Amino acid sequence: MTVREISCRSILSDTGLPADYAINCYVGCEHACCYCYARYMKRFTAHPEPWGTFVDVRTNAPQVLEREIRRKPKGSVILSSVCDGWQPLEARYRVSTRCVEILARNGWPVSVLTKGALARRVLHLLEGRPADIGVTLTAFDERLRRVIEPSASPTLERLDVLKEAAGRGIRVWVFLGPFLPMLTDTEENLEALFRAATRLPLTHIYTDRVNFRSGVASSLRAMVAKHFPELVDEYRWLGSARDEDRAYADQLRTRIDRMARRHGVSEKLR
Repeated sequence: MTVREISCRSILSDTGLPADYAINCYVGCEHACCYCYARYMKRFTAHPEPWGTFVDVRTNAPQVLEREIRRKPKGSVILSSVCDGWQPLEARYRVSTRCVEILARNGWPVSVLTKGALARRVLHLLEGRPADIGVTLTAFDERLRRVIEPSASPTLERLDVLKEAAGRGIRVWVFLGPFLPMLTDTEENLEALFRAATRLPLTHIYTDRVNFRSGVASSLRAMVAKHFPELVDEYRWLGSARDEDRAYADQLRTRIDRMARRHGVSEKLR
């Protein structure tokens, strides 16, 4: 892993997500998820290394945030919209955690989305404030999870973070997906994820299929060729056959809707 410390001029950015602003203290991610759509960020760096093998740390992010919140309109903030704010390097740099501390101290609504159990460190900052925390869940089987997102926290550890957060009175939610054809979109995996997630007092559930842009399709094909060679032929169409892709999306949506009804959470599904 190549790690580079950099400085930023701004850290609060506009976002199309359900928040007014986004904060991303890292460019690049140690989690190395094979389906990561954020690999398009590489073109804004000078890194020759493959996506998932480098991280730039915006070490001055907390100081920049302190200045920005004094001149920008108060609004809700999500950490992180692109690269995970609680990837393993956060244990060393604590930049995302310090940003949450600043936002909480100044009364800004905070939303955390992560695959890192390190986010447990901010729960005391979110408690009793306008805040929520969500985790991304892709695979309940740990062997499969390690293949597709090798350095992210285990699924059960992420669920434990939400359980502790809910116990502290913090609103919790999940992002299920992105679902990978014939790997994480199976009935067995969908059932396991929904069963585990719906044991928590979730405010809502996001689901999504995989996004094939920015080299994701080729990354998935390489992963399948290495770990699931029996699926190589089935993965050839990914991201290139528009009609098949649309048909798959419709079929997946139907199955997820059915699963949500089975678990009594249709009204929470987004």
